[in-house]
Amino acid sequence: MGFLKKKFRNIKKFPTWLYWFPAQLLKLMYTVLFRHKTDDPAGILQTTYPKIGLTWHNRLLYFPCAIKDPMRSQTVAIVSASRDGQYITDLLKHLGINCARGSSSRGGAHAQLEALRVLKEGYNVALTPDGPRGPAYTLKKGAIQLAALTGAPIVTVSLNASKYWQLKSWDRFQLPKPGATITLVIRGPFYAPQNATADELEKFRSEIENKLREITVD
Repeated sequence: MGFLKKKFRNIKKFPTWLYWFPAQLLKLMYTVLFRHKTDDPAGILQTTYPKIGLTWHNRLLYFPCAIKDPMRSQTVAIVSASRDGQYITDLLKHLGINCARGSSSRGGAHAQLEALRVLKEGYNVALTPDGPRGPAYTLKKGAIQLAALTGAPIVTVSLNASKYWQLKSWDRFQLPKPGATITLVIRGPFYAPQNATADELEKFRSEIENKLREITVD
């Protein structure tokens, strides 16, 4: 058993077509097993300007299903450059979301350049600001620097389930239970101060972290 597990972990990339099946299953489960609500008072989902979307790492399971077109096809997710990140990238492609690789711990500079390119081309960027290793619910400064450099607004996003299982992982990853109501909550836009000092950017980072925590219901 240990040998098979080791062999599996050594596989860095499976055939891309293989992810079609779990992608369809994920969409079917989201549609059939849950009730859905959207809390978007500013109508962010209907806007077309490039945005930086932030959501916590532990709410990612049904995030691609909750975001509908045209926003889904206009969004590029920043995914870890790790082996697990490759699995996620291939799955997201079948859910209609393109990816750029890199994170705060691996390929951070490349990820930042990719995010700059994506925003310049008119696409949204989706980030998990407490990933890939935590601490949970702590917003790292990469997204703030990106907003300050580009002038693109930040949008805070949460996917709250009325009932769920919680894994014993660093992020306390959530698995919604069948019959739960899943609410997509969106707030913004929030603009980073231009030509700001390091202290001003830190203050803005703290404000955005608090805004994302405010719409996070555990």
